[in-house]
Amino acid sequence: MPDRLEVRIGEYGSALLAESQLTPRDVNRLRALQTHGRLGLEQTPAGWRLKAGATVGLLVLDRIRLVMEPKFAISGDRLMGWLAYALGAPAPLPVTSRHWATDPEGYADLVATALLEQCERLLREGLRRDYVRRQNLEPVLRGRLDFVAQTTGRYGQLDKLHTHTFDRETDIWDNRVLATALQVARALTTSPELARDLHTIADAFPKAPPADAALRALDRTRYTRLNGRYRPAHTWARLLLRGGGVTDILSDHGMVADGLLLAMPALWEAVVRRLVTDAAVPHGGHAVPSNGAAGITVRGDLGSTSAFRPDVLLNLPDRDLKGHMLLPVDAKYKRYDRHGVAATDVHQLLTYSAGYTSGNDRRALIVHPSTGGHSYRILTVDSPRGCLGNVHVLGIDTQTLPQEAAAWVGSVLQSPNG
Repeated sequence: MPDRLEVRIGEYGSALLAESQLTPRDVNRLRALQTHGRLGLEQTPAGWRLKAGATVGLLVLDRIRLVMEPKFAISGDRLMGWLAYALGAPAPLPVTSRHWATDPEGYADLVATALLEQCERLLREGLRRDYVRRQNLEPVLRGRLDFVAQTTGRYGQLDKLHTHTFDRETDIWDNRVLATALQVARALTTSPELARDLHTIADAFPKAPPADAALRALDRTRYTRLNGRYRPAHTWARLLLRGGGVTDILSDHGMVADGLLLAMPALWEAVVRRLVTDAAVPHGGHAVPSNGAAGITVRGDLGSTSAFRPDVLLNLPDRDLKGHMLLPVDAKYKRYDRHGVAATDVHQLLTYSAGYTSGNDRRALIVHPSTGGHSYRILTVDSPRGCLGNVHVLGIDTQTLPQEAAAWVGSVLQSPNG
């Protein structure tokens, strides 16, 4: 990959580029990302102004390498730990992790490292083989003779035989999609050692199909006992091939860019969904659907029916252990460890509490990222007619391990005030 000028922007930050630094192809790709709300692009008399939103990661353009950093100072291995937790995939080994704040490779190299480790594991165990049908021209009969091809193509000659064979080979889609992902990872990294390792291991896989064909194959993949061990590698491959667009994390609706981008609010929602579910299970709770008949709907307005849907709806044992209660939980990727909760969010959580909890215990949870330790406070909303409800605000320390955070959330749910 040719040397490119590196431009680094923090979340919601901006950078001014000279007009010559963006090619027409770059502008088209950035406009596409702007349409999907990933960043902003504005032409000024001095050139182009790039404005970052809540999307972080790497975008490789023709003349620049754009790095968008998260606003929370999270080391690379910890960021990958939370991402792996949300995806249910193993993170790369700590000894191979790099730190976002100090290394230019950052997030992209960490994902490439995770893919590399999983591919190395598959090679050690032996790549999966399956029966592949081939049409061959052989000097001896092997497999099944293709009579039509033999009579129309050879006109009675028997020196070469048209055959159909079924052989167990590694040239199957489970392996092909990883070959494509390894190529993409190699194009994104700036580390010579990592690029060399990716190139070396790619030679052990079959020929790589185009990225769009690999993505379609991944979408069709169903895991059984035969290919279940491929799931972690495919998870990282899907992340790379979609440029960050794994299901429920980031979806660009078919728009392709050369990079690896991650929508942090969507990632935080995925983290919170798993975090509170894991926290509730040891205490007899579980997540339940919040749509359909269990949803909060608004009817009678102009246009279509709208709905209020919390990110997670927990079914928990009641405090007196005589029944169960519903607890709505909403993920907020906001600095509520430093600022007060916005009035719109309070209104939203009060709607959830009114719709899902009893009149004697109206409450709902906000879960936000924090630094410097976990935090917990309760907002009480009063009126002339009494208490309208309580909004419990939980701050999750992003420097801790996800499993430790889940245990802490579980203790809060079981506390008298939880």
